[in-house]
Amino acid sequence: MQAVQLPEKGTALPFYLPQGDECDVFRAAYRNQMPLLLKGPTGCGKTRFVAHMAAVLGRPLYTVACHDDLSAADLIGRFLLKGGETEWIDGPLTRAVREGAICYLDEVVEARKDVAVVLHPLTDDRRMLPIERTGEVLEAGPQFMLVASYNPGYQNILKTLKPSTRQRFLAVDFDFPAPDREVEIVVRESGLAKERVASLVRLSGKLRALKGQDLEEGVSTRLIVYCASLIQGGMPIERAVQAALIEPLTDDADIKRGLSDLVATVYG
Repeated sequence: MQAVQLPEKGTALPFYLPQGDECDVFRAAYRNQMPLLLKGPTGCGKTRFVAHMAAVLGRPLYTVACHDDLSAADLIGRFLLKGGETEWIDGPLTRAVREGAICYLDEVVEARKDVAVVLHPLTDDRRMLPIERTGEVLEAGPQFMLVASYNPGYQNILKTLKPSTRQRFLAVDFDFPAPDREVEIVVRESGLAKERVASLVRLSGKLRALKGQDLEEGVSTRLIVYCASLIQGGMPIERAVQAALIEPLTDDADIKRGLSDLVATVYG
């Protein structure tokens, strides 16, 4: 769990290059006090987008990386023993409601099932957070916003959002940027020359075409940035590609050899 404070006055916003009207949808959701669900593959910019919009709107951001053991108590808070006395400690969701912040639940489907129950009264017209342990009921102010994300590509019968939860959110579908925009993003993030980045993006497009065949998931924009940063730092292209675009995708030796052959066709 992480609390991200606002950038100090005069600092640049977290860089984000819009792919469509997602910034307008986010603003509309915030203005109308509606929760927002971001759907898209890993590493396509969902988390950066939320950080960017929180800074644009001037709101603190609480980011929670959801996982199998994340419970409702982790979000709401719990009693802890401090100095021989029992003290209530707010969780990140409770703090966000109290402060009028944005709470971002990253990969929300990974959390335990009791988390959805906690979110329901916050994601309808009640906009309230009952805290059973203390008997308190918090009303979310107009500046509070709940944002969640997940990767539909990893859904299965045990890891999905129930319709009763999904239909409480507005939703925006994310995907990897178009090649020209992805080049622009990677150049900005890594400092590598545009023509060199263009080759990496072209290679990544070929690797993404293998999703569902030899690979479970395609190359993320994040990995392309990593690769470009390694090259910009002086690492040979072949080693950077191996470390950033091949090894993270598979452990299968035969598939890695096939991917290396594909790299050779792009770079000759």
